Amino acid sequence: MKLKSLKKYIPFVLIIITIINYQNLLMHTVLADEKKIIYLTFDDGPAGKVTTNVLDILKQESVPATFFLIGSQIKGQEDLVKRMYNEGHALGLHSMSHNRNILYHSNEEFLKEMLDTQQIINSIVGIKPTILRFPFGCNNNCYKISQSMVDLLHQNNLKIYDWNTDSGDGAHPNASPSTFIKNSKSDKERVVLLMHCAYMSKNSVTALPSVIKYYKDNGYEFKAIDENTDEEYHFMKK
Repeated sequence: MKLKSLKKYIPFVLIIITIINYQNLLMHTVLADEKKIIYLTFDDGPAGKVTTNVLDILKQESVPATFFLIGSQIKGQEDLVKRMYNEGHALGLHSMSHNRNILYHSNEEFLKEMLDTQQIINSIVGIKPTILRFPFGCNNNCYKISQSMVDLLHQNNLKIYDWNTDSGDGAHPNASPSTFIKNSKSDKERVVLLMHCAYMSKNSVTALPSVIKYYKDNGYEFKAIDENTDEEYHFMKK
């Protein structure tokens, strides 16, 4: 075929190339929008060496997490709270007492414990966390979340974060690390994983690197919860 004849096909080739490139761009955009997210969350800190070890692993792996703190445990461990904040982790409220008989006596008592914890954290790092987690979950053996509680918390600029995947380390802290690893694996698009960094959570520390590896290997993005994160809770059917 002569060169002159070939030239007439050039515009069509360019159009096809443009279409292919546009389709590839759209595909990359869709894949980016569908990126899977993992929120690593740790309850019941600060707790000395266990919490320190968790922070060391998170730093080594370069992943953020969210710590729901018990106010009564902070005194004497202020440096751990500062480290969490300075290393880019989110701080959340987990009550002052973690005592279900006090917390769930009334909505007002629950709110007071959260605000007292908020004030302690603010005195250390200069921020007032607005994210909270109900001790034992917002639907537990002695309490089921109500609309009146949600309304009260929202009126005080507080947001609620349960979990949708449970490592099991809270109910059975002495179970084997392999059990926590297995329980922690999920294929949800958005995973809010419950773990603990309490004094009794030594086996959770052992399990953590493998949990992180699983989510890295499966293409998840690690994020810390903030006030813009969609809440995670539900009402129990009556």
